[in-house]
Amino acid sequence: MTFKDILKTLESKSNPAAVRGMARFGITADKAFGWSTPALKKLARQIGKDHGLALRLWSTEILEARFLAGLIDEKQSVSEQQMEAWSKEFDSWAVCDGTCLNLFRYTPFAYKKCREWSERQEEFVKRAAFALMACLAVSDKPANDRVFLRLLPLIKRQAGDERNYVRKAVNWALRQIGKRNQRLNRAAIEAAQEIHELNSPSARWIASDALRELRSPAVQRRLRPRGGTAI
Repeated sequence: MTFKDILKTLESKSNPAAVRGMARFGITADKAFGWSTPALKKLARQIGKDHGLALRLWSTEILEARFLAGLIDEKQSVSEQQMEAWSKEFDSWAVCDGTCLNLFRYTPFAYKKCREWSERQEEFVKRAAFALMACLAVSDKPANDRVFLRLLPLIKRQAGDERNYVRKAVNWALRQIGKRNQRLNRAAIEAAQEIHELNSPSARWIASDALRELRSPAVQRRLRPRGGTAI
């Protein structure tokens, strides 16, 4: 499919009611057509991987086109400069999380951006740092525990950010790290307890919600070695 074909396809199936529904969930953009994520993934499979096309789609500023860009871009072609440029243009949690999940986590710069972006002030750039942490905690199976132990201080440091999209991502990262294995579960629970002591409503919410899941019987059973006992 050509660039023009894709734009025509997106526009031809515009759904204003769906756009209004997306807005109720905080998914907003100046340009959107109301496509669902499964439909975009299906379209992305039809298009195939194409770095140049991904860059052109991103430049349109259309929500669905940008989501598609993250799906069809070639991870080996993504530069650190591209990650910086795209992150500065994140304008919704859906595009932020989708790009991190579908593309950025596969780049060699992912962990570096977790550290750098966690200190940034832009709401969705900072969210991207913790969305990346959460995605990597799930998908980077070979990573050593030390990699994630080094991320916990960053989570603690930013737990006081009261902005909704940041605090939810901080919570997400903490929970996903704590569900990798028993050692990281203990470390994440300890970090959550320390976060709870911070003088911040956001920190208390992050900690309470994370502790509820990380201590839950379901998580403890899953992490328990076969024939072992709960920690």
